[in-house]
Amino acid sequence: MANIAELEDVLSKIEATEGIHNAVIVSRSGMHIAGDVPQGAHTETFVAMSAILLGAAETATSEIKEKLDYVIISLEHSEIYLQTISTRAILVLRVSRELPNEQVRDLINSHLAHLEDNL
Repeated sequence: MANIAELEDVLSKIEATEGIHNAVIVSRSGMHIAGDVPQGAHTETFVAMSAILLGAAETATSEIKEKLDYVIISLEHSEIYLQTISTRAILVLRVSRELPNEQVRDLINSHLAHLEDNL
């Protein structure tokens, strides 16, 4: 069983990083687990479509026999990062376009074990 309080705490720490706008954990089936979706977004739609996007990318890349690491969706003013964090969940971050990819990757990796432990 997921420890929602601990997950929310980790997500708050991630969101405290300058340039991180939102952090949310979504089940592989598209259900909201923890965190806040971007303001103005419908939670159910945002989390379901995030899971579908990552699943579609995994299916497409399986055809070339390489494991998907993460997906970046580049938007007008921000980027969305989608990454599997366990067999049951994905992490979705909305970040500033100015935030370097390496910094986002380091941030995710620094919290990954704690997220996995609480899912």
